[in-house]
Amino acid sequence: MDTPKDIYMSPLSERYAGQKMKYIFSSDFKFSTWRKLWIALAEAEKELGIAITDEQIDEMKAHIYDIDYDYAREKEREVRHDVMAHVHTFGRACPKAMPIIHLGATSCFVGDNTDVIQMREALELIRGELLGCIKAVRDFADKNKTIATLAYTHFQAAQPTTVGKRATLWLQDLVLDLESLDFELGRLRLLGCKGTTGTAASFLELFHGDHDKVKKLDSLIAKKMGFEASVPVSGQTYTRKVDYNILTVLAGIAESAAKFSNDIRLLSHLKEVEEPFEAGQIGSSAMAYKRNPMRSERIASLARYVMIDTLDPAITAATQWFERTLDDSANRRIAIPEAFLAVDAILALYANIISGLKLYPRIIEKNLARELPFMATENILMYCVSEKGGDRQALHEAIRKHSIAAAAVVKEQGGENDLLQRILDDPLFDLSENELKELVDADKFTGRAKEQVEEYLAEVVDPLLDANKDKFIKTDDIKV
Repeated sequence: MDTPKDIYMSPLSERYAGQKMKYIFSSDFKFSTWRKLWIALAEAEKELGIAITDEQIDEMKAHIYDIDYDYAREKEREVRHDVMAHVHTFGRACPKAMPIIHLGATSCFVGDNTDVIQMREALELIRGELLGCIKAVRDFADKNKTIATLAYTHFQAAQPTTVGKRATLWLQDLVLDLESLDFELGRLRLLGCKGTTGTAASFLELFHGDHDKVKKLDSLIAKKMGFEASVPVSGQTYTRKVDYNILTVLAGIAESAAKFSNDIRLLSHLKEVEEPFEAGQIGSSAMAYKRNPMRSERIASLARYVMIDTLDPAITAATQWFERTLDDSANRRIAIPEAFLAVDAILALYANIISGLKLYPRIIEKNLARELPFMATENILMYCVSEKGGDRQALHEAIRKHSIAAAAVVKEQGGENDLLQRILDDPLFDLSENELKELVDADKFTGRAKEQVEEYLAEVVDPLLDANKDKFIKTDDIKV
């Protein structure tokens, strides 16, 4: 077989995710972080009395980023151990420091601690992007808080709401996701330096049985890497429930985005909204007239992947043997980065759609007007009894008959709903056109929708955004 000119790449990396997220899970970020951890370990050990020189530490600091990947791959083929391959690669660049690199540590010192650092960085990026989406949905809700629209339960016509009020439902989901993210981010801890089985025995030996120094070493490393503390206890690894908890946050964002995307797809079918659509964009290879909601569909597709992906860390956490087993390694290399890449792509799509969403107010009004006559009958009945002195039972029966007849026109003949005209023509109701028009004013049927939007924004969303006004991160532009 000829050497292929092109090889498989993850679509999440090649097609969907943004550059900032891809960098966090890149080899450069990962292995430079390993080197930073080895430096933090050496510095902390030196501060606590181990014979490590400034010259050795300075040498390591000078070679954080010049990683010889070819040599690392060659060594890994030889030793079949990725961490030791990179110890030798780092040591080759730092011959004076080579004797003290990775002193007292096990592989998880760099592996697990780097995973935590990557997840923290990725969560911070997701947080900023999520805030951007919250702001965009907030503005959409505020702008459209008074536009009456037909609401649905079971996708059957129900009492009207407003376009802005519906958007607050999307918005509330995102706010809840932010709260979950902040909770997990707030309790994320470094593994620290716990040793082969979590007992720190190798470090206790290194410090000649001085427990205080071993504890101080763990604390120093956490602080040097920007964490308040490390986990209090561990096996060789931190508990894999941490991975599950974090991916559950990502799955929650995916759920919220999928719900939003499904609503947009349904509204697109009703012709009430339309996704951003470029001048040269093709909606279908066969049907040239089509303008499919492909970005919303992509959200739904990627969200499904993320929600299913949470099963990986759940099963991994449940099947760890005693202090550790290696059946988590290959799985976590895939499941964790890909979940973050997918959510990064989802939020970019979300921001793109909501910021450029086009409304069609006349279609919204038409769809509402088609159902509003049936919803208005109770108001008409009450008015005709209280203001016109009508017989409630006789009026109720007349409305029932007129409603059946009007429904037949719509369903059997494909005509327009003529219920209001039938009521207007019936002398039993004794209504003028102006009276009837007043009774079926759509704004009278939206309840507190407008006020709920204003209150939710003022009491919940705006204070949240104000407290985070310097934390917004613009999502990368979508590629396709």
